[in-house]
Amino acid sequence: MDFKPLSSFIDHITSWRIPWAEVLVMYRNETVFRYRNGYVNLEEKTPIDEERIINLYSMTKIMTCTAALRLVEKGALLLNDPLSAYLPEYAEMTVSKTLPGGRTELERAIRPITVRDLFTMTAGFSYDIGSPSIQEVVNSTNGKVPTRAFAKALAKEPLLFEPGTRWSYSLCHDVLAALVEAVDGRSFGTYIRDEITGPLGMNDTGFDLSDEQRNRLAPQYEYNEELNRPVRRDGNGFRIGTEFESGGAGLLSTVSDYVLFLNALTHQGRSLSGVRILSPASVELMRTDHLTEKMRSDFSWEQLKGYGYGLGVRTHVSKASSGSLSPLGEFGWSGAAGCLAIIDPASQLTVMYAQHLLNNQEPFVHPRLRNIVYGCL
Repeated sequence: MDFKPLSSFIDHITSWRIPWAEVLVMYRNETVFRYRNGYVNLEEKTPIDEERIINLYSMTKIMTCTAALRLVEKGALLLNDPLSAYLPEYAEMTVSKTLPGGRTELERAIRPITVRDLFTMTAGFSYDIGSPSIQEVVNSTNGKVPTRAFAKALAKEPLLFEPGTRWSYSLCHDVLAALVEAVDGRSFGTYIRDEITGPLGMNDTGFDLSDEQRNRLAPQYEYNEELNRPVRRDGNGFRIGTEFESGGAGLLSTVSDYVLFLNALTHQGRSLSGVRILSPASVELMRTDHLTEKMRSDFSWEQLKGYGYGLGVRTHVSKASSGSLSPLGEFGWSGAAGCLAIIDPASQLTVMYAQHLLNNQEPFVHPRLRNIVYGCL
């Protein structure tokens, strides 16, 4: 295998507008390629190193759905259960309906939100973390916003559509984290550590950092078009409270750590060290396309043409539409600062790509990176 095209691509994008990038490729349970280039700190010209911690943002969602699927395996909940069986605040929801002339009115929701709707982004929530109810819980908890308190607050907001009828990228997986807490009894962060990251030996993955880890947190940048250069934008805008463990965007990790988790999913839920985090049946359910034909027009990002949506992951369903060199069933997700997971059981391939740039150039970088990896194989 010759990975020179992949290193050349990393060199290209880091000479363009992305401060640094790193890629790690595992094939048949072996690390066959790892490469990084660029500066973790542009102001001080510090080269990127492999111990750097980054905001995973939405790549947290894969972990959250894995955590919840473990409860499905134990019979603690079912995908078809009403959410209100576990989070009673979701028993009676309202839906915002647009009337002729552009006026809106609230109606009582006919369908209940199901557990499946949380996994599949079909509950009807928005991604508005500045909504009145969320601001209210920030104030009432003195800025702490425990995960369950967040879920109770969100239940006061009207839905965008009847649950289960459309697809909308939203706060679904943050509510899913609260569901895990309600069913299991532990905090979401403790559950993740006890059930997944601890057994896998992922010591640099979590919602909070120690002082030592904080020293390894990579600065975050955003490309400023007017200045024609990246500008520092540190912090996680999705963390609305000090105790809020965001199942949608809250985890921090390293490339070395998170690839252990991703590679376990590649190998049907079993890690290289023999730790099982999911059954093969659960991994198959996760990467099954759950979109209805009506929902496909909602799932319309350019870089995800030819992909459906499973339980918290994109899943490859049409080579003709995607133009991707990966096989059908390849799955994964990405994050707001540009990281990418490629999980491919058929090829026994796992790819963890990382960068730390908001306005992340994902439509350009990710499809190219994927095709280059498969071209190298």
